[in-house]
Amino acid sequence: MTIDPAELEIFKNLFHSVAEEMGAALRRSAFSPNIKERRDYSCAVFDGRGRAVAMGDHMPVHLGSMPLSVAAAIETCALGPGDIAMLNDPYAGGTHLPDITLVMPVFAKGAPAMRRGRDIRKPAFYVANRAHHADIGGAQPASMGLSEEIYQEGLRIPPVALARGGKIQPDVLRMLLANVRTPREREGDLTAQVAACKLGERRLQELLQKYGAGKTTHYLEALQRYSARLMGAALRGIPDGIYRAEDFLDDDGFTTSPIRLRVKVGIKGGRAVVDFAGSSPACRGSVNAVFAITYSAVFYVFRCLLVEDVPACAGLMDPIEVRAPEGSVVSARPPAAVAAGNVETSQRITDVLLKALARALPQRIPAASSGTMNNLSFGGRDPRTGEPFAYYETIAGGMGARPSADGLSGVHTHMTNSLNTPVEALESAYPVHVRQYSLRRGSGGSGLFRGGDGIVREIQFLANVRGSILSDRRRIPPYGLSGGGNGKPGRNYLIVAGGRRELPSKCAFEAPAGSRLRIETPGGGGWGKAKGKAQEAKVKNNKERQGGARRRTPRRRDAKD
Repeated sequence: MTIDPAELEIFKNLFHSVAEEMGAALRRSAFSPNIKERRDYSCAVFDGRGRAVAMGDHMPVHLGSMPLSVAAAIETCALGPGDIAMLNDPYAGGTHLPDITLVMPVFAKGAPAMRRGRDIRKPAFYVANRAHHADIGGAQPASMGLSEEIYQEGLRIPPVALARGGKIQPDVLRMLLANVRTPREREGDLTAQVAACKLGERRLQELLQKYGAGKTTHYLEALQRYSARLMGAALRGIPDGIYRAEDFLDDDGFTTSPIRLRVKVGIKGGRAVVDFAGSSPACRGSVNAVFAITYSAVFYVFRCLLVEDVPACAGLMDPIEVRAPEGSVVSARPPAAVAAGNVETSQRITDVLLKALARALPQRIPAASSGTMNNLSFGGRDPRTGEPFAYYETIAGGMGARPSADGLSGVHTHMTNSLNTPVEALESAYPVHVRQYSLRRGSGGSGLFRGGDGIVREIQFLANVRGSILSDRRRIPPYGLSGGGNGKPGRNYLIVAGGRRELPSKCAFEAPAGSRLRIETPGGGGWGKAKGKAQEAKVKNNKERQGGARRRTPRRRDAKD
């Protein structure tokens, strides 16, 4: 069967629309602000072999690592029609414990089930989604505290069957809900994930009925080959050579020693080898990243080198080899704590990869963005209801300046693609008052093109709370490129009746009712040496006319409220 380019584009968009519709259903039906307001979820479609076919425009850190979770679920759970596997184990393709992944097989309707007494059914597709639950148990409310081993971080779920034959397994659900602080909210979010899987199953079965299994499979394979060719072509556009870089996390929360991330990117003949040898060993704190996170960051960075409408298939990684030393901070082993590896170390892996590629493509790579998700979590008992609550959010920062434009201010960048919780939703759902929410003027790095500014978010607690901060770029600022200045580091403060004290980048805290937490997020780095304003405007206009910004990162949500 030949490949019709028009039909190839149609199938690409059909699969993508399924992932997007799954995400819309999950968002609309979720209970927690973290999912319905911040959109901390991701959905994807996989072929019958478990290879990614399409990804929604969701969270890069989820999407690049999700194939490893799908593979673990397929290997472990023997999934049949109506079954749904559930897992959050970072050491089975997960990211960190609050991220629960559901995987469901999709079988063609009317396909024969038995031959000579043997079940011959094989899935035509798998659908999967991953959502960050605002609490999964553990030592700290919202399950995002500073920890030393994974057992302190919450309930660890290996691949298990949440549903069999279309029915939820009540014992599995009871076990999960018995280990969390907010069971009603968790059940609501999990049920929304189940509904999204079933919607994806229905849409793919409709697609199979319309086009037939043979034609659909033919174009599934064509999309994989097409994406691999596109990535190979992009790699051939990079000069052959070895490109090295290193960057650092501020610390692991227990010591003040920086954590090194080192990378060597080898480009030759349309292929790439990305080697993280020389990175620090796994550390005491929770900034350790599992291999799935490192793989996800590599996927994201190289995907950004392509035009926006390239299919997000597994084939994109065919020309790329990822090497990460086992037991290192970029490929941790049990029982290392990993809660911040997903959110903080993923950002630094991205930074160091871009820094290396800037040596090969100086006119295409932006300066460092804020480099942290500024994770804030807290919980306690709501005096309005008497019920426990747990809240989690990430706070945006400044985007790094680009070779042809200033960085954007107050946006989530790189491995996150979520929103800030709107003030109205935050104050309605939790006993807090938002005292300030504004851009942090002047925090972006100087240069020919300026880095974007970070954010100031100050929250007053109306109840006694226990909380945690997992952040970075408080000591080591986001770097500028080509002579541009560094972005301004972030700061965390707790303000009580006795005054204001600065909090470390990673810490647990207790705050009495009436106290305030103030987080100032980093700005992005600047790009290029600053020149006169007239010359700056001229260079900027010239670059825009020449199409200097034609290639873009994957389409993004508007990160402002």
